[in-house]
Amino acid sequence: MIRLFNIIFFLFLFAGILNAGAQTTSSSPYSQFGLGDLKGSLLPQNRAMGGISQGIRKPGLYDNINLANPASYSSLELTTFDVGASMDIRKLSKGGVSGHNQVNSTLSHINFGVPVNRFSAISFGLVPYSDLGYQFKNTGLADTTKVDYIYSGEGGMSKAYMGYGFKLGKNLSLGFNVAYLFGSLKQSRTFELVDEFTSAFNSRTQYSNAVGGLSYDYGLQYSANLSNTTKFILGYTGNSGNTLNSKNNTLTTRYRKDVLGNEMATADSTFFAQGAKTRITMPVSHTAGFTFEKSNAWLFGADFSFSRWSDYREGSLNPGLNDSYGLAVGGQITPDVNAISNYLKLMDYRLGFKYDKTFVKIGNNDINQYAVTFGFGFPLPRNRSSFYKINLSAELGQRGTEANNLVRDRYVNIHLGFTLNDKWFQKIYIE
Repeated sequence: MIRLFNIIFFLFLFAGILNAGAQTTSSSPYSQFGLGDLKGSLLPQNRAMGGISQGIRKPGLYDNINLANPASYSSLELTTFDVGASMDIRKLSKGGVSGHNQVNSTLSHINFGVPVNRFSAISFGLVPYSDLGYQFKNTGLADTTKVDYIYSGEGGMSKAYMGYGFKLGKNLSLGFNVAYLFGSLKQSRTFELVDEFTSAFNSRTQYSNAVGGLSYDYGLQYSANLSNTTKFILGYTGNSGNTLNSKNNTLTTRYRKDVLGNEMATADSTFFAQGAKTRITMPVSHTAGFTFEKSNAWLFGADFSFSRWSDYREGSLNPGLNDSYGLAVGGQITPDVNAISNYLKLMDYRLGFKYDKTFVKIGNNDINQYAVTFGFGFPLPRNRSSFYKINLSAELGQRGTEANNLVRDRYVNIHLGFTLNDKWFQKIYIE
């Protein structure tokens, strides 16, 4: 247990050090649409395999929390704890001109899985749901005066969930998650006079949305043995759509700049509207997939996802999002789970690929996303009934293109997680 707390402390320290030198936003202009960049309910071990999840139950000797399909909870035999941190490195380019690398880091997840009996288990925890972070500038003329129009946003949403999964017969498992989505999304539009900044007033309008509401997911998995050591697992999850509550504040202020171009204190407020409430209608989504697996040796799988983002509404406003779909392919190999003298044979090696047609469309241009993923599972020495593993994943991807005057967003996402399997909450029987 002391080792567990030491590793958890290391993860928190690791994220804190990274945050100290990180930018406060990801500066991706595509995050301004909808609720921001959707993060996906995935732990590092899934992300390293392209994000496949629907057919994942227990990939190897270690119990695994797969909250993307709650039916998988029924495979938990030991209490499972998973905590981690993530880092995002991003570079934007447009018209052949590239910006500087933007680096962001944070604690990414904390999850628990607890067996109820031999046929069922519960899971609960906290994961990120979306990130909002961007800043860009357009320069134009107002009459004959040169003006900068600056657009920025920051914030994000989190997902606190609790789920239950159970076996129904020998091969079929069902499950569901109940989650609360919450967060704050802030966006601003600034009007600055370029040549007269020391004497003229500049104007900024800030929009702040506090969002919260319940979300429900359901899932199933069907497992069929192909031989004594290999099996085929088919999975599906869905969300029938839900409604979130949003409380909106709008504030317009004026300010000046000093001779060095630094922003001075706010001079006054010209408009304020507090507490306007709207309801956000979320899309129906479906994900289906499969895996082929040889026990404690290898697995291969694929997922296909679809979300009807064209039904997304912010009150009566239709922001014009498009339906999205995605494909993920990936797998894992463990050379020899019983190796004694060769640690490299004990490790998990993971590789994957993902493609997404996102819900963003600018003009007639779909914004697509591609990524190659890979990662490793590092088992740690066992302690009696306890099992420990560190999972590391990396995603190298691109969203958008420089064609048609668009922005190309290239990124590297790194996720680090620590997994513990142990016998907690066990009943003691005395005969």
